[in-house]
Amino acid sequence: MSSDQIAELLRQFHRSYRLIMEELGKAIIGQQDVIRQVLACIFTRGHCLLVGVPGLAKTLLVSSLARTMDLSFKRIQFTPDLMPSDITGTNVIEETPSGHREFRFVEGPIFANLVLADEINRTPPKTQAALLQAMQEREVTVARTTHPLPEPFFVIATQNPIEQEGTYPLPEAQLDRFMFEVRVNYPSLEEEEQILARTTRGEVPELRKVISGRAIITFQKLVYSVVVSEHVIKYVARLVRATRPSDPTAPEFVKELVDWGAGPRAGQYLILGGKALAALDGRFHVSVQDVREIAVPVLRHRISTNFQAQAEGLTSDDIVKRLLEMVPEPEVRKYV
Repeated sequence: MSSDQIAELLRQFHRSYRLIMEELGKAIIGQQDVIRQVLACIFTRGHCLLVGVPGLAKTLLVSSLARTMDLSFKRIQFTPDLMPSDITGTNVIEETPSGHREFRFVEGPIFANLVLADEINRTPPKTQAALLQAMQEREVTVARTTHPLPEPFFVIATQNPIEQEGTYPLPEAQLDRFMFEVRVNYPSLEEEEQILARTTRGEVPELRKVISGRAIITFQKLVYSVVVSEHVIKYVARLVRATRPSDPTAPEFVKELVDWGAGPRAGQYLILGGKALAALDGRFHVSVQDVREIAVPVLRHRISTNFQAQAEGLTSDDIVKRLLEMVPEPEVRKYV
């Protein structure tokens, strides 16, 4: 692909991004950063975990995304009695016109482009594992037969941070499969007034389709081809290694407040997230600022704070923000 073709594709991508944001603005008021992070996740073939209290339009956001991007959408409400086959599907016996009986696979709700796993921590680990395997392998195996999932394929899971009674928290190894943990916060006063005025009229906004699934796959390839300099790669490596209390380069406060830090996958997602942000803005190179912008949602669920941090009221978000202030950029090599 020539540089002119890449430049034109970048312009199309940026234009599509603006159109998506414009359409979503008809249904979602505010939450611009949340939408930007979710889109960055989608265009890097990642999966996203949305964390927020009830009533912040998490489900509406995901269903609206599916409509504007012309994707098939399924919502799974996770409950303690949900079984793996309720997600993946199962074989049923049916009789053919000739009188023979044979098994037929009935697809579960996981067979969609965009799957919303609502309150994923309310179902037992066995069912969680069935979903997470599909996320990782992008296929489902039932009775020794493997069924590929449709492309593109994304899972956006939600969690309620305030009700933990009767829940099954995701283990750290499974949390690591989510590219981002995105926090959905309360709206501002002005945004809340707009929400109250708009949503009590009984009007349902009509969202038009902006891009197709095939275009998404094309833009994913474009994002992966965005250029990352050695300078940015070195910065990402320094930042990730600084989260590990056992690393000699880690700051003293990390050694005091953190039990374990992020692994190499965090670095991969920082670079991919930076590529997505650069492409969304119409740029073909990743800057350190792109990495900084995406660092908190990538690292917050990959850092485990200890009792001392909890006693001081410090969260993993606070650790990441302090690291962003302390970890220096590598020196730029000068050529004479």
